[in-house]
Order: sequence, then structure tokens, then C-alpha cells
Amino acid sequence: MEQMSSPFKDRPCRIASYNIRKAHGLDGRRDPGRVLDVLNDLDADVIALQEADNRLGERPAALPRDMIDRHTDFDVVPTAVNDVSLGWHGNAVLVRRGTQVAVTSRITLPGLEPRGAVAVKLANELTVVGVHLGLLRSSRRRQLATIAARLGNMARAIVIGDMNEWAQTRGFEALAEDFTLHSPGRTFHAARPIAALDRVALTHDLTLHDAGVEEGVLAKRASDHLPIWADVGVNAPCKSVFSKEAETPV
Repeated sequence: MEQMSSPFKDRPCRIASYNIRKAHGLDGRRDPGRVLDVLNDLDADVIALQEADNRLGERPAALPRDMIDRHTDFDVVPTAVNDVSLGWHGNAVLVRRGTQVAVTSRITLPGLEPRGAVAVKLANELTVVGVHLGLLRSSRRRQLATIAARLGNMARAIVIGDMNEWAQTRGFEALAEDFTLHSPGRTFHAARPIAALDRVALTHDLTLHDAGVEEGVLAKRASDHLPIWADVGVNAPCKSVFSKEAETPV
């Protein structure tokens, strides 16, 4: 496994999302190193992860922090409520090392299942909300309405993650006024993708330059979802100086 250490390039910010299925691959093996290789291949500035923590007990991280430190060029944004999880309700955010995080917060989501989203505002005023929505459409609609209400009319915001919606547009009504929804491609099931469950929504002041699905050999084995990425124009670089100090509500 090689460490990725490329400097920030003069391009839009690349935002990615990956449901890593607790690092359990389609071959039945739990292989955090393989997941990290896939993350490195994304060449992203910010990555939202879903199912980044195990479900039992204190929800220990599926990707060991020391492996992230040693084998990637990413830092874990502090969104967890304990010392063993990477994130909250399995949602975690990684940022390219050298990226300043101004604000982090957690958003409790309604529904029959315990769900939550994590929001990270970078120093360039870009806010990224990582989500893993519920299995019921009624819950997903309420969850997206909660996120939209929390963000209000905030500029330069991105909602990205496993939205668990098989329909193309139905179920996303809560985002229609302030966001443009994009489906980079089919992501599930990784062995034979038939559904675009992983989506990205941008406030109207942001420009999508390009987007896609990572379909490399490792990605097709490392999880049951394929990762997505989106190159977003924000008129300011993502990279500056990373800070782990701030944790106040968006």
C-alpha cells in the first residue's frame, strides 16, 4: 500500500463520498488497507465516509486512525463523540492534510432508525454535509427536510453521501429550492451497479465541473458501494492549514 502525497493542484475542489461497509469487501474479507488504497486513488480534497464505524458497543472505527495517518494524506475531522469512533452514526469526514476546518457540527436526523449527518465548514467557506439516509422514503424525506432547514439559505453548501434512494428525482423534494441534485453514476451493487444510491447536491452558487464513479478493480471488491467524486468550483482553494480546534454548530 502506497502513501499518496500529491500537493493541491490548481483545480476545483474534489469532494468524494464512499460507503465503505465497515471495510468488509465482497470477498468476505475485512481489509482496511484496501479501502485506504481506494481513498487514495480518488485524489480528493474532502471525503465523506459512510459506515466508517462498527455498530456494536462504542462503535469502534472500521479504519484505524494510525493507518490513515501512515498510509494516506488525509486527516480525520473531529466529529465523533468518543475516542474510538471515526465519526457519528457511522458518518465521518476526511480532509486533505493541510486543510483548515473552521466549524464542525452534528445534525440529528428523524426516522425509525438512528441516523445523523455531519457538517464540516472549511476555511474557504465551503460547507460539506456527509449523510447516510434511512431505508424508508418517508424517513429520507424528513431527514433531507431537517438538513435543508438546518442549512437555511446558506451559500456554498454540499450535501453528499449514500442517500439510499433508487428513484431519479422522487424523494428529494426538500432540496429542490436551494440545491441542484447530481447523480454521478450507478454505485450499487459494486459487483454489478444498477442503482445510483450515492448522490451529491450543490447550492445554486456552486458549479459542478465534473463528476464520476470510481470503478477500479479495488473499488469493485472493497465494499458493496462504489465511491463517487465531484469537482466543484468554489473560487477558493480547499487547502490551507488544518485545525482540530473548532467544534461549534453550523
